[in-house]
Amino acid sequence: MTPPSPADRASDAVVTLLGLGKLPLAPGTWATLGAAAVHALVAWLVGTDKSPFFLPALAALTTVASILYQPWAERFYGDPDPRSFVIDEAAGYFLAVSFFPRGPQLLVGVLAFVFFRAFDILKPFPVRQAERAGHGLGIVLDDLLAGLYAALLTHLLMRAFF
Repeated sequence: MTPPSPADRASDAVVTLLGLGKLPLAPGTWATLGAAAVHALVAWLVGTDKSPFFLPALAALTTVASILYQPWAERFYGDPDPRSFVIDEAAGYFLAVSFFPRGPQLLVGVLAFVFFRAFDILKPFPVRQAERAGHGLGIVLDDLLAGLYAALLTHLLMRAFF
């Protein structure tokens, strides 16, 4: 077997979020935790209210990367939606927290994490159906819809209690 090229190793690092997708149990959860750590770091160092476009930009960047890297991942791993391909989880989580530039970011992050993982795992309508979209879009579309559901539920709880 030929060892992976430097370009393949770099692409693998991108789609696995620096190896989080290769962790043995629940790689999507590990990836979402990684994205949540980035969210917490941004909130702590910069403040999401001072940089309200940073998280939406990360959501857009990880979405585009998911779509563009999917054909490479399918060839490299031999699977159209490989288990270790987790950049799409980051896209969904970043989308979920993009709607909250103000407010208690730790609470927003925890709620969005829990709700995003729940919707990503349970896949309520139309999340499961979105997986069937082709050309690299389905690999991320289900996570974006789960992220929107998580944002909505987080928003409702934040409005009701905070």
